[in-house]
Amino acid sequence: MSLNPFGFDDAPGWGAPLSASEDVVTAAIRKEQLIKQITSAQEDLRALFDKVQIVQKDVEKLASGNETLQMYIDNLTMQMAKRR
Repeated sequence: MSLNPFGFDDAPGWGAPLSASEDVVTAAIRKEQLIKQITSAQEDLRALFDKVQIVQKDVEKLASGNETLQMYIDNLTMQMAKRR
């Protein structure tokens, strides 16, 4: 009769090979770095999105101002044409 009915390795848990534990640690570190990079990229994207919204509002204001100026120019042109 076997003392290990589940087929697990008989190696003790504390005696895990150093390379296997390094792989787990390296993978965990790599995942943590990726999470930090993703979080940083998300923050950068949020900042860019906010800047884009500000610029869009400025463009809308300028476009409205241009329309007003164009109407003013058109009215002046018509008035000058009537005077001649």
